[in-house]
Amino acid sequence: MNKFYRTLLISTGAALLAAGCASGPQYKDVASAIPTLPPDHGRIYFFRPGNFGGSAIQPEIKLNDKVVGRSIPGGFFFVDEEPGEYTVSTSTEVKRDIKFTLHAGDTKYVRTTVSMGLFVGHITPTLDDPDTGPQEIDQLKYVGAPLSTAAK
Repeated sequence: MNKFYRTLLISTGAALLAAGCASGPQYKDVASAIPTLPPDHGRIYFFRPGNFGGSAIQPEIKLNDKVVGRSIPGGFFFVDEEPGEYTVSTSTEVKRDIKFTLHAGDTKYVRTTVSMGLFVGHITPTLDDPDTGPQEIDQLKYVGAPLSTAAK
């Protein structure tokens, strides 16, 4: 009986961890379908590295108070926006945000990370380095709106 419960516990734990991580195509599988950035817009990539800590915590990500996606471990998505001032926010027990200016032709990388909270972990957005952001996304799965399969 003891072995049965141990196997059941391990199987259930593995299933819960898998359910908390991103599912979808890897970056390399969708890269050719990501549209070219319009010259009068900037692009913002949102991503969360795929670690096991806080995988069940997947709050909404808001851009200027509009929901644009969720912070999903191991996932990324992007939005194209007009130049301007932007605030990215996430909220569990507390609201965390960052502010930045987006210019035409810019690409920004917003990383979300989990930190300890009193009852629930906190998801904190930060601007990632433009040199390391693409390398991080290259390892993740696309969790955004469906992309055309035709290369653009």
